[in-house]
Amino acid sequence: MLRTLVFPLFVLLFMIRIPLYVYQQLTFPLQIIASKAAAHGLEFLGIPVWREGNVMHVPGRDLEVVEACSGIRSLLSLTFLSVAYGRLFETRVWVRVALFASTIPIAIACNAFRVTLTGVLTEYKPEIAEGAYHSFEGWVIFLVEMMVLVGVHRLLLLASRFHARKK
Repeated sequence: MLRTLVFPLFVLLFMIRIPLYVYQQLTFPLQIIASKAAAHGLEFLGIPVWREGNVMHVPGRDLEVVEACSGIRSLLSLTFLSVAYGRLFETRVWVRVALFASTIPIAIACNAFRVTLTGVLTEYKPEIAEGAYHSFEGWVIFLVEMMVLVGVHRLLLLASRFHARKK
C-alpha cells in the first residue's frame, strides 16, 4: 500500500510552503543570474546597459530584477509539472529524473530571456514592459518553458532509441 502512495505523498510536498529564509536564499542568486544574462543579451542586441547587482541601467530607464522576477515561482511550477508529466507520459525512471533535473536550466534560461525581452521592450515601447503586458509575457514564457520540457522529453526518447539501435 505504501508503494502505491509514494507518488501522491511526494506530490503533496509541493503544497508545503518553502520557509522564507530558504526562499530568500534561492531568490537572490536567481535574480543575479537573470540580470547578468539579460545584460549580456541586451549588449549582444546592441542595447547599451550597465548592471549594478540586480539593477540594469538602460538609456532613459532603470530596470530592477525584483524578487518576483527571479523566476522562482515558474521554477517551482515547472518542477511540479515535470513530475506530473513524467508520471503520466514516461515509465522509465531515468527519463523522469532527467526531466525533473532539466527544469532548473529551462526555468533559468527562459526567465533570463524574459528579462532580456523586457529590456528590449523598454528600449522601444516602455509601456509594454509593465502592468498587464508584463504579466501576459510571464504566462507566455511559462508556456514556452512547458514546450521546452516536452522537447527535452522528445530528445531523451530519440537518444534512447538511438542508443538501443546502436547495441
